[in-house]
Amino acid sequence: MRKLVLVFVGGALGSVARYLIGLWAATSFGPGFPVGTLTVNLAGSFLISVLFEASLRSTAIPVDLRLFLTTGIMGGLTTYSSFNYETLRLFDDGAVGAALLNMAVTVLGCLAAGTLGLLLVRALLRAGAGAAG
Repeated sequence: MRKLVLVFVGGALGSVARYLIGLWAATSFGPGFPVGTLTVNLAGSFLISVLFEASLRSTAIPVDLRLFLTTGIMGGLTTYSSFNYETLRLFDDGAVGAALLNMAVTVLGCLAAGTLGLLLVRALLRAGAGAAG
């Protein structure tokens, strides 16, 4: 039951964060391009890689905290379904270039963000091991 509560609370926090980032993006950049969804997906790809890599390669993040942060917060924050709908809407509106750009930047950007997260944690762990030795 405790694990369900961790996922539930984390998911709620992530969803609220996604909503607020979406409002900020729409206000800052307008509704023409899904900047909010792109932002949460890029940030989420980076952060989930950082969290998983740190928790799997060290004892820095306990299992319950990893569950809360990854399945909970990151699960609520990032959203493929919004990316899918917004891309289809762009195609439907005849904005083929924007739709293709959204696809390319999201897929390639999220892969790059995830890779950066992995590399960051590995470098920090190496640096920590070097400093301890």
